Amino acid sequence: MKIIFEPGCFDDFEGTQEELDELVAEIQSMFEGKTREEIEANSSEVDIDELLADDPELALKLFEKLDKERPLQ
Repeated sequence: MKIIFEPGCFDDFEGTQEELDELVAEIQSMFEGKTREEIEANSSEVDIDELLADDPELALKLFEKLDKERPLQ
């Protein structure tokens, strides 16, 4: 499995470049050497209603990102 960070995916990141580099490395290491089945087994669904109640700003950002066209992979 290959992780691809699309242009703009970290536009809302508010840390330093060093912190961003650490975050990218952490995300990559989370998936390194794992099969699709292992990743799916360790995943959890997001309850949109709960997210809207707990963090409406984050929910709206998520909706905006999902609403934009994405390239087929």
